[in-house]
Amino acid sequence: MAPEFFYSVVSNPVSIEYGELGVLFAGESQTKPGHKLGPKVYDFYLLHHILSGRGTFVCKGTEYRLGPGQSFLIEPESLIEYASDGSDPWRYRWVAFAGARCAGLVSAVGLSADRPVADTGRSRRPAALIGRIRRCFREGRALAHIEAPGYLQLLLAALGDAGRPAADERIGPDDEGGALIRQVVRYLSTQYAEPVSIERMAKTLGFNRAYVSRVFKRHTGMTPVAFLLRLRIDKARQLLRERKELTVEQIAASVGFQDPLYFSKQFRRTYGLPPTAYRDSLREE
Repeated sequence: MAPEFFYSVVSNPVSIEYGELGVLFAGESQTKPGHKLGPKVYDFYLLHHILSGRGTFVCKGTEYRLGPGQSFLIEPESLIEYASDGSDPWRYRWVAFAGARCAGLVSAVGLSADRPVADTGRSRRPAALIGRIRRCFREGRALAHIEAPGYLQLLLAALGDAGRPAADERIGPDDEGGALIRQVVRYLSTQYAEPVSIERMAKTLGFNRAYVSRVFKRHTGMTPVAFLLRLRIDKARQLLRERKELTVEQIAASVGFQDPLYFSKQFRRTYGLPPTAYRDSLREE
């Protein structure tokens, strides 16, 4: 017995201005057997996520046979066509969006007219996120124009993650240095003011601490702990030069040192002067 056809779409109740990132509408449909759209073009991005059934999507002359858990992206002005299967028609949810940031976001997650398909397998997250967009539109929320782009970005991130290999597959013997070092440096450079745990950082990146420390030291000559300490000291030196209204204790806390005395000891070890004397020397320049 064929599933019962239905079609539902809801538009952004607040604004359809494109701006930086605007979600225009979202919907869900159980298509009829053989239901076809196109060949045609759209002037906005349109992303479909398949809940069940099967069908085909044609973009740039390439035909993709798609089923549950897969998503396909239609870019503005791309000539496309898509059709549901004649005996097992697909049911999908979709979201339309536009704006100046769209191209960058889509590219960042690895989608394009040359790679328009993502496969999230059995994950319910993509469908749920489109469902949240539909709900905030349907309920006419006053901040729907802010809420919906947030869900859209989470959706794109979920699709992007699905196309990336696991952490232990991303970094092999030939490229473990550059890729892992960049991840560690990026993490520590944004978290240095917090009580950083190297163990927690390694776990977040998908590795054990010993492996991260070994690779990092091999390529930089220092451990992540030593790098973090130097990073904090250098940030403190910058604050001593630029923020004269801050006390040494405030600067220490601002760069992640809980103990001002320990901070002073480490600063002197690095620059040959305690923080107060270093600041006084600046006035003599």
